[in-house]
Amino acid sequence: MTDLFVELADKIKGKDLRVVFPEGEDARIQGAAIRLKNSGLLQPILLGHDQDIQAAAKQHQFDLTGIQMIDPNQVDQEQFDQLVDKLVERRKGRTDAQTAADWLKNVNYFATMLVYTGQADAMVSGAIHPTGDTVRPALQIIKTAAGNSRISGAFIMQKGDQRYLFADSAINIELDAPTLAEVAIQSAKTAQLFGIDPKVAMLSFSTKGSAKHELVDKVVQATKLAQEKAPELADSIDGELQFDAAFVESVAAAKAPKSKVAGHANVFIFPSLEAGNIGYKIAQRLGGFEAIGPILQGLAAPVSDLSRGADEEDVYKVAIITAAQAIKN
Repeated sequence: MTDLFVELADKIKGKDLRVVFPEGEDARIQGAAIRLKNSGLLQPILLGHDQDIQAAAKQHQFDLTGIQMIDPNQVDQEQFDQLVDKLVERRKGRTDAQTAADWLKNVNYFATMLVYTGQADAMVSGAIHPTGDTVRPALQIIKTAAGNSRISGAFIMQKGDQRYLFADSAINIELDAPTLAEVAIQSAKTAQLFGIDPKVAMLSFSTKGSAKHELVDKVVQATKLAQEKAPELADSIDGELQFDAAFVESVAAAKAPKSKVAGHANVFIFPSLEAGNIGYKIAQRLGGFEAIGPILQGLAAPVSDLSRGADEEDVYKVAIITAAQAIKN
């Protein structure tokens, strides 16, 4: 299997996709933006106070020539007023003009509005800000895509030729059956975007009725709902399955012999955030997998949330992933 980032770089190169970075004064962001610009992969837009951006660039001897920079506090008043009007309109009476103007002084809100109004194709934030500061404006302004009631967070897990997707590992603490079904469908579509032919396992501590509990019933119900809601994926989603039955062919043959997914799963849907977060970190730290994400699923336009511990390489890779999500197939 080709490296994920080689595949995605080939996919986005030359399309002039614009990715806005609200944390433009951060050295990690600047270093990644320069690499992305110079390699022709995308057009970065850096937000922040002009003096702070230039000071950071000087300190790290970065050349930002050719990279668009916007100071939200210094934009043309007419442009700012237009953004205020569009934000008020988008909020449908829940936010007045003064509040909208105050919001737009925040770089995450300003960046989100650039995406919403088509002045940017995608947004990457979170190197400095906590997750809520990235996700909140996205939910208030961009909102969920048609057919989605909420967002979820997935990780691509890659090691050598192995590539899997784990969800929800980042956003929803508790998932009821309808939410779990929605996450399964979102994850199958994300998997396809990243070169995975989805075989979706709805994970549990039970396989095909081996244990009786309301938590098992939830996964069984979620499986049925996902198959009904996305009939084109019905044969590619199965549960409830324990991880060994989902992943190991010999175990699948014994525990779920009629399943088309068991033993071949590559997309793993965890029954709670607790399980999903623990699961991906075990695979990362004990299994030696690279954990790429979190990838926010279910939004009407791509927004990604970095870890505040991210390095320049992480920013570079997340930007490539986010840009790839902006391509309309």
